[in-house]
Amino acid sequence: MSGRLKKFELADLSKVKRQGSPRRANRTNISQFGRQEKKNGSDFFESLPRFLKVNELDEFVGRVVKARRKGRPFHLMLGAHTIKVGLSPVIIDLMKRGLVTGLSFNSAGLIHELELSFFGGTSEDVQAGLEDGSFGMVRQTAELFDSVCQLAVTDNIGLGRAAGVFIRKENAPYRNVSLFGQAFGMKLPVTVHVGIGTDIVAQHPEFDAAAAATGSHSDFRLLASICSEIDRGGAVANIGSAVILPEVFLKALTVARNLGHGRYKSNLTTANFDMIHQYRPAQNIVNRPTAKSGKGYNFVGHHEIMIPLLAWALRREFAR
Repeated sequence: MSGRLKKFELADLSKVKRQGSPRRANRTNISQFGRQEKKNGSDFFESLPRFLKVNELDEFVGRVVKARRKGRPFHLMLGAHTIKVGLSPVIIDLMKRGLVTGLSFNSAGLIHELELSFFGGTSEDVQAGLEDGSFGMVRQTAELFDSVCQLAVTDNIGLGRAAGVFIRKENAPYRNVSLFGQAFGMKLPVTVHVGIGTDIVAQHPEFDAAAAATGSHSDFRLLASICSEIDRGGAVANIGSAVILPEVFLKALTVARNLGHGRYKSNLTTANFDMIHQYRPAQNIVNRPTAKSGKGYNFVGHHEIMIPLLAWALRREFAR
């Protein structure tokens, strides 16, 4: 066998077969280009280029609005960061308009909500507090959290409802921007899902792990009930929770499907909004729940930009 390579000549481009451009199917057309919106910005969403994630967001919004018009839920699962970047008024507006029908949080969300409702501020400097051991050591925060946990046990309700009752009963000074307080006033369900040891309240002597777990498990059962309606043509969005809520949602949806097996055909819409692509939200929110029964979407971007954009699109579509 010869080790010598064949001598290659330059390809003769004069012999290639060509076609006129009008016969080709183009993926980009000038009709899809972005354009300058009107002076008042009323057509901002329509001015965006009609490609890739814009089209996906438009499709997701259409499915959410369709679900709401059929009386199916649109449930938001919120990581605490959404509260810390000031999105509460945006979400409250969507609840008032009948677009968002319920909320779920990890326990950090409840902590930040309590601090905002009673103190008007939240989110300390973790690095500075970690160095001297003062991180998360505000006594009042732990006391507020424990009050919600004890109320949940006493009244045999979940942490989400207990927080709404407590914030309104105590006339928290900033209850007007409280997602828990406003949702309770609108009779919308709110659930809280606790991870023991994951939050600053576990550092305090007031922390009652049994009470927190009891209230949280009640909320898990409530979320499973909500999931049975989501699974029948509703929609859910996970915004900024990388682990706890995607895991909780998958189990709650499993319970819903287990109890409703054979009684209905699953068809749900899901979306994940986060600053980076992460494994559990991609699998437990976008892919697995919708593999044979719906459609999932994944949107990457900062919450303080993406969620107002989502709200804008929802209001626009719902008003049509």
